[in-house]
Amino acid sequence: MQQRSSAHTVPALRPVPPRTNRADAYLESLQMLERLHRLLLDLVKDEFERLGRSDLTPVQALLIYNLGTSEVTAGELRSRGMYQGSNVSYNLKKLVELGYVHHERCEMDRRAVRVRLTPAGQEVRDCVARLFARHAEGLELSGVLDDPPIEAVNLQWRRIERFWAEQIRYIY
Repeated sequence: MQQRSSAHTVPALRPVPPRTNRADAYLESLQMLERLHRLLLDLVKDEFERLGRSDLTPVQALLIYNLGTSEVTAGELRSRGMYQGSNVSYNLKKLVELGYVHHERCEMDRRAVRVRLTPAGQEVRDCVARLFARHAEGLELSGVLDDPPIEAVNLQWRRIERFWAEQIRYIY
C-alpha cells in the first residue's frame, strides 16, 4: 500500500460562478458545513479502522476528544459546545460500558452525573489529537490555511454561531 504524504499541494479548485445574491452563497456555506462535518466523521472512522479499532463510532471518538481533561456533567457537554448530538446520554452510557469514561453522581445534586476520561479514554483522545495535528500540519504546508487566513474564517463562523444562538433565544 502506498504511503500518502501529508505535505502535498492541494489541487486548484474550479472557478465558482459569481453569485447573484448573498443568500445563495449562504446556502452553499450551509451545504459545505454539512459535508465537512460528514467528512470529519469519515476521517476519524478511517483513522480508527487503520489502527484496527472498531469499538467506537466517530461521534463517540469526537465526544472523548472534546471532553479532554475536563470533568463535567452530561448537560455541560452540550452547553459548553463539547458535544452537539441529541443522543448524549446514549453515547455516554456506551462509553462508560466500554471503559473510556468514568461517571459518578454529584455530591451536591445527586440527579447530576459528572463524567471524565479514564486512562483508556485519554488514549483515544490522544489518538484523535495526533490525527488532527497531522491534518493541521498538512494544511499548513499546502497553504490552504492562508487564503483567506483561517483566523478570519474562524471569526466569520463565530459570528454566524452567535447569530444563530441569538435566533434560538429570540424564539423562546
